Amino acid sequence: MTSQTTIDSTGPGDGASAPSGPAPAKGLRGHPWFTLITVAVGVMMVALDGTIVAIANPAIKDDLKASFADVQWITNGYFLALAVSLITAGKLGDRFGHRQTFLIGVVGFAVASGLIGMSGSIALVVAFRVLQGLFGALLMPAALGLLRATFPAEKLNMAIGIWGMVIGASTAGGPILGGVLVEHVSWQSVFFINVPVGVLAVVLGALILLDHRAENAPRSFDLPGIALLSGAMFCLVWGIIKAPPSEWGWGDGRTWAFLGASLVGFALFTFWETKVKEPLIPLGLFRSLSLSAGVVLMVLMAIAFMGGLFFVTFYLQNVHGMGPVDAGLHLLPLTGMMIVGSPLAGAMITKLGPRIPLAGGMAVTALAMWGMSTLKEDTGSGVMSLWFALLGLGLAPVMVGATEVIVGNAPMELSGVAGGLQQAAMQIGGSLGTAVLGAVMVSKVDSDLAGNWADAGLPPLSPEQAAQASEAIQAGAAPVPPGTPPEIAAKITDVAHDTFISGMSLASLVAAGVAVVAVFVAFLTKRGENAQAGAGAAHI
Repeated sequence: MTSQTTIDSTGPGDGASAPSGPAPAKGLRGHPWFTLITVAVGVMMVALDGTIVAIANPAIKDDLKASFADVQWITNGYFLALAVSLITAGKLGDRFGHRQTFLIGVVGFAVASGLIGMSGSIALVVAFRVLQGLFGALLMPAALGLLRATFPAEKLNMAIGIWGMVIGASTAGGPILGGVLVEHVSWQSVFFINVPVGVLAVVLGALILLDHRAENAPRSFDLPGIALLSGAMFCLVWGIIKAPPSEWGWGDGRTWAFLGASLVGFALFTFWETKVKEPLIPLGLFRSLSLSAGVVLMVLMAIAFMGGLFFVTFYLQNVHGMGPVDAGLHLLPLTGMMIVGSPLAGAMITKLGPRIPLAGGMAVTALAMWGMSTLKEDTGSGVMSLWFALLGLGLAPVMVGATEVIVGNAPMELSGVAGGLQQAAMQIGGSLGTAVLGAVMVSKVDSDLAGNWADAGLPPLSPEQAAQASEAIQAGAAPVPPGTPPEIAAKITDVAHDTFISGMSLASLVAAGVAVVAVFVAFLTKRGENAQAGAGAAHI
């Protein structure tokens, strides 16, 4: 029997994947629920930074005189670093222990956050965001690996539910906290706040976390595999990021050169993994249809969620004229439903299995994204809250269920790699969502701007003026030159807002379509077959 077959067929009673090492210590160290609290504090930083920056983007853009493309790179650079290094980081945890990699990730992430806050140029902000992403990649799979090794099977879904609640609440709550900090302190404080949180996570980790390693954990590194996978992932995400019309464009040969290079890289990686003794990703993992479906589902969910949320913050601030705090508070229904829904989803998945909750969650997400496509300049807070609440309700079971499907269908010795797969899928989806929906937005704005401008009776724009106006409108801002008469300024503002909303509506419909596809993918999932009891079962 090959090693891949062994991985695929390992069941709950197979001792090959049982954790080894000393028996769980009594007291704080190694206690499952205290372990969950500890990793939640660290994971909260990474999840927050995925969206907290969105609310700060307008302030960063103005303060550092950055372009709209520069602002996108603040997000894309972070996602790129995470996506490229997550699986390798998960392997590091499997090899050297998840406790060590978690603590190193927390320290590095906090230091990088402080450096961003001290940066005085957009180039430095982007550079340190990349560094932030690299350390975040160490932290996230290690957190899942620690939970998998600590909790018994019957409690794992609930633990992942609470873990998903923290990620969901942090992801959705980022704009609220960011709004308070940007409005009352500065955009730099959005990053400085990670420093004390990081210190707390390190102290808790040193006192509580207990390292667990499977008996057959990897003993060597697949360096060629790491190089091939990292190169393929980089080319894929880079090609996606550069594909929007504001960069190279989808028709540019360079875009397709990188995407083609990624396909070649993945093909070479797949071939190499069949030859090496200890592969980076044993390909037998993907013989589990449920695990593969969970990875695809995480990508599709992130496309709809991250891509859609990117434009909502500009809609609230620049179209509705809200301050950062007010904009964040309008997203509170999204946050609240994710906080309430995640642990409930964990309990539901334990009882029913993941298939129905996942399919239902993506159906509700599709409905919410359709509802967001109907938002107008004069849409009231009640209607907006309804669609935001539905989005949170739909996302909660997907965050929890897809994670359990991926991690629970992998053997214990590959829990870090499985956690890396889960997070890499989410980051690739986030980058893809921002790039594809951003391209939809740009295309729609460029298509509608000239006609809307002429219909308003405004003087024609030169090609250079049209390009500048389009860039401003993509962020929901009105390109009103200084000294413009009030009646002309009002017309320009109306045109800008109408054009932006038409682009956001189309992007939301595309996101809804992605969510509908995800409904069908969800029916391919099933409960994790390898969620053995963790080493900390005696504490429960």
